[in-house]
Amino acid sequence: MTIYPNLIVDALAGVRYPGNGKSLAENGMIEDDIRIEGNKVSFSLIFDRPTDPFVKSVVRMAESAIESKLGKDVDIKGNIRVKFKAQPAPKPRPVLPGVKNIIGISSGKGGVGKSTVAANVAIALAAKGYKVGLLDADIFGPSMPKMFGVEDEPVYMVNQDGRDWIEPIEKYGVKMLSIGFLVPKENAVLWRGSMASNALRQLINDAWWGELDYFIIDMPPGTSDIHLTLVQTLAITGVVIVTTPQEVALADARKGIAMFKEDKINVPVLGIVENMSWFTPASHPEEKYYLFGNGGGIRLAEESGVKLLVQIPLVAAICTDADRGAPTSNSLVAKSLTGTLDNANPEALAFYLLADSIVEQCDERNRTLPPTSKVEVSNPS
Repeated sequence: MTIYPNLIVDALAGVRYPGNGKSLAENGMIEDDIRIEGNKVSFSLIFDRPTDPFVKSVVRMAESAIESKLGKDVDIKGNIRVKFKAQPAPKPRPVLPGVKNIIGISSGKGGVGKSTVAANVAIALAAKGYKVGLLDADIFGPSMPKMFGVEDEPVYMVNQDGRDWIEPIEKYGVKMLSIGFLVPKENAVLWRGSMASNALRQLINDAWWGELDYFIIDMPPGTSDIHLTLVQTLAITGVVIVTTPQEVALADARKGIAMFKEDKINVPVLGIVENMSWFTPASHPEEKYYLFGNGGGIRLAEESGVKLLVQIPLVAAICTDADRGAPTSNSLVAKSLTGTLDNANPEALAFYLLADSIVEQCDERNRTLPPTSKVEVSNPS
């Protein structure tokens, strides 16, 4: 018996797809690639998706139909190729879909109190009733677990929307994650830039942050791959630059401001925080000693056209509070609920006022500028 393509098509005419009862031809499932070599017959059947539950049964029905039509001598078993229609790429899940404002806390150099400011601002915002998240993005020098007193806390997974997510640790009303939870606290993080960036993306994309008013990012000092990863991963609402009045710190702060203002980055700078502005002895509260210079943050704000948000005094208690895992702003949580802020200490009030300033600057930025987009740049020059 001579085998030719029309016989194959005729044989398949009686095979119906179980999903809708239509013939394979009506469903467009028979590809025009029938090959005949003696008694050997081969061709392709096209299915919509790899998860189609009827693939195996349809192939068996097609084999039986051809054997019934052409006889048992036809070589068809195992010669039917299965193909699938090209599937549209899944729509990517928005990054931090429940977050209203993303605020970076940055500094040109280390040692100016950036992480201390980030921790206290996050807690102060929470004390005001906002929903707040805090990401410790300082991959090589994570300090938030220590500042929040949660160094030994285990990190758990939570199931939401049908998948497992990293669950942020919550304390002082702030949801917080840090690479410090994922590596032993006594070990150095010896990662190349790409590894650090991937770890950071995981803390952002694979964590269940939920609904937040403010997502605070404690950025690493300087300008680095991590900063590029952040602006390419997140639509950052704006950044706050932390400096001391010292000229060395101011010089590096200028570079940080220039980076965010650079055309390809273009992340709004919400303001400058001058930390360690002066020292006042407890026994002489009317006196101020400018240990790191006087007015450096004011001058930087004027020359860069950026608002000076607050001057924070140099107070030993701020350092002590951070070291014991109870940042200074924590004292405001109870006071804000009872309306007794007039009795709060000056350093705690400074962070409270800073939180107010950030809210105001963020609102103004959102009123006057278009929504921020992620930076689409591979290597800004």
